[in-house]
Amino acid sequence: MTNMTDAELEQQAVAVIKGLAMDGPHAARSGHQGTAMALAPLAHVLWTRIMTYDASEPLWADRDRFILSAGHASMLLYSMLHLTGHGLSLDDLRNFRQWGSATPGHPEVGHTAGVEVTTGPLGQGLANAVGMAIAERNLRARFGSDLCSHHTFVVCGDGDLAEGISHEAASLAGHLGLGRLIAIYDDNHITIDGPTELALSDDAPARFGAYGWHVIDLGEAAEDLDAIESAIRHAMDDSDRPSLVVIRSHIGTPSPDVDTSSVHGYSLKDEGIAETRERLGLPADESFWVSPDVGNLYALAGLRGAVARSAWTARLESADIDLNEWNACQTASGLEGWEASLPTWEAGAAVATRKAGNACLEALLSVVPGLIGGGADLTGNTGTTISGHGVQGADCPEGRQIFFGVREHAMGAICNGLALHGGALPVCGTFLVFSDYMRGAVRLAALSGARTVFIWTHDSVGVGEDGPTHQPVEHAASLRTIPDLTVFRPADANETASAWRYTVNGNGPVAMLLTRQDVPVLVGTDDPESVARGGYVLADPDTPPDVVIIGTGSEVSVALDAAATLTAGGLAVRVVSMPSVDLFAAQAGSYHDEVLPPSVPVVSVEAGVTFGWSRWADRSVGIDRFGASAPGDEVMARLGITPEAVAEAARGLLSA
Repeated sequence: MTNMTDAELEQQAVAVIKGLAMDGPHAARSGHQGTAMALAPLAHVLWTRIMTYDASEPLWADRDRFILSAGHASMLLYSMLHLTGHGLSLDDLRNFRQWGSATPGHPEVGHTAGVEVTTGPLGQGLANAVGMAIAERNLRARFGSDLCSHHTFVVCGDGDLAEGISHEAASLAGHLGLGRLIAIYDDNHITIDGPTELALSDDAPARFGAYGWHVIDLGEAAEDLDAIESAIRHAMDDSDRPSLVVIRSHIGTPSPDVDTSSVHGYSLKDEGIAETRERLGLPADESFWVSPDVGNLYALAGLRGAVARSAWTARLESADIDLNEWNACQTASGLEGWEASLPTWEAGAAVATRKAGNACLEALLSVVPGLIGGGADLTGNTGTTISGHGVQGADCPEGRQIFFGVREHAMGAICNGLALHGGALPVCGTFLVFSDYMRGAVRLAALSGARTVFIWTHDSVGVGEDGPTHQPVEHAASLRTIPDLTVFRPADANETASAWRYTVNGNGPVAMLLTRQDVPVLVGTDDPESVARGGYVLADPDTPPDVVIIGTGSEVSVALDAAATLTAGGLAVRVVSMPSVDLFAAQAGSYHDEVLPPSVPVVSVEAGVTFGWSRWADRSVGIDRFGASAPGDEVMARLGITPEAVAEAARGLLSA
């Protein structure tokens, strides 16, 4: 042990972080050094002076959340996770960006202990943080501050604030008055192309002030530990507004490449690192160096929260709450017997699946207590109405209905934050055609395994008069290409209920593509196990089939009508409903052959592009063009989504 003063020890600690920020990318010959170096003082303050966490229990429910929205600076986060004892070793840091390492190029939740969300696509982390702040406040209001009382800290840069999603997310956060959300803006004036002034002249403090945020502009204080701490604590004292702390940093400090676009990436190699080490007082010839004193400082910081966690555990065990409800929230699951609450429909009724979906959602609210969410100014249209549980806001923090406004992209990312925080099963809705606006968040939901429920309605050209701008044709096929996203396009109300059953019991994100128009409730669609397998035999002839017709969504009834026409002509026809192509694909090959016998020709029908159906069908009836403005039934008919067209396709296939 040395005789350093506390201030000297902290300065050495900051220098160690800066050294690691250089060494990781240098070992990988790839990465981003400068931002992590510039933000080392901030990270030190947050992880040693501000945040409450327990490194021995990284998933403790009442920990403060830290999100590095500027995910390219991942070595900053990995350095702190190593130093504070979250399980990352120095060898993990040495293996930065290598195959199978715990330190990938951008942080990935579920891959590295202590990483809260997957970041890298800019702006997403900021929106995730809004979701986490909503979750914290909602749980605090419902279960009390003894069980939920923490802050969400998010570090963002110029790139995050340049992306449009930041406007959507920050606007909603200000409107909701999320007082425990603290964003720290690294205002370093550098982008990959050069100075930010090449393309950006925004006044970020004024912009966030206009959103209703509490703005603290620290100016040139990026290396001043006490000033950083004071500003963050001042932000934490404001319980009525989210806060933006602006720090004018100098990227790459104190390297010879400071304030250059080159150090945004990997510019510091042997010579530059050696010179910077000398300026920092680090050993000249030892990479990934951590002094025993610094190691001890951070190890103690990582364990300090154990006392708070132990006290929290005791409070949870003695809390005067419904523990079953608390646990169901934390696991995003249902109370015992919750499935019995799902509605059912009699065959022969006519119900739009969006309306059936809302009936399911409303029925589940009391038995799946984590359900929370709403629509992007289309709440009633998309069936995402949550009645009787309050509207989320500063005056009703326990509210479970969120009005997202016209903010599709942020809505998706906010819901990912809600899901990854824990304590919520978030639902968000808009028209299927506007899933394009959300795709960045949807992809990250799948990559993160976030339990986000995406409700996309008006799912085909059956939308009608709004025309091709609002009529999705390529969207279902496109969404099915996203790995680990479960996509349902249910045939009717009962398949919709089964999709909800799967969702509450399942893992990862789920998308439900639902109709605007009424569709018939069919015979045989009420078996949840069949729906959970993605595809099943809905109608079968008395003799071995001559042809199989696959339908999905509103076209299952078209397939049944086509089968009736063909049967009247003497053919034996099997009809398969395929509400989830990806779940069907995940079944064993023997099940595929059972449902779709290899020797029997197959026709598919879906009111969308035929892309992807060649795996299952020999001929496809679809719409490989944009739609048109006219009544929905007429558009369907003119574009060939009719029983006659399907029957003709089957006859042609058989004659061929």
